[in-house]
Amino acid sequence: MARFDEVKDLILSLEGDFDKFYNKGNQAAGTRVRKGMQDLKTLAQDIRAEVQNKKNAGE
Repeated sequence: MARFDEVKDLILSLEGDFDKFYNKGNQAAGTRVRKGMQDLKTLAQDIRAEVQNKKNAGE
């Protein structure tokens, strides 16, 4: 469950930047949102690989 907590923490850390970008038009916040979403994609891919490896190992 630690990996799930990492995903939640990452998403929650972006909440302020999402608000600044979408509601206030802050372009720098948009850059931070894009970076955070790329980090989320990378984390998700790592988790997918980990789950697949555990599944294939029969754990």
